[in-house]
Amino acid sequence: MNRCAAFFVAAAVVSAPALAQQLQRQFPANALRGEIVVVSPPEITLNGRPSRLSPGARIRGENNLIMLSGSVIGATLQVHYTTDTAGLVHDVWVLRPDEAAKPWPRTPEEAARWSFDPIAQTWSRR
Repeated sequence: MNRCAAFFVAAAVVSAPALAQQLQRQFPANALRGEIVVVSPPEITLNGRPSRLSPGARIRGENNLIMLSGSVIGATLQVHYTTDTAGLVHDVWVLRPDEAAKPWPRTPEEAARWSFDPIAQTWSRR
């Protein structure tokens, strides 16, 4: 009996990271798609234009774990991002290839013309 329990615990521990990567992440409807390059934190380029990370900005990697901005200096990242009321980039999600393949608005104007399904996490053009 103890060996069976140990086996199931070990199997759960080994498979949990793989399962976590396959789970669909939930992005807010106000998130936009973009390309970010961290120049010198908090300085970034967002879609080729200078921008800044907000104080307390969070960058989540492909595995949804928090990344330090200094660890991705110079890397070009396909992301979903939100901004705060001052226009600073606040939440960033580095996209996996399957997430980047889905259509997603790049501007607030596009988002206003598209429809968002929060359950399926998909956008469709009206």
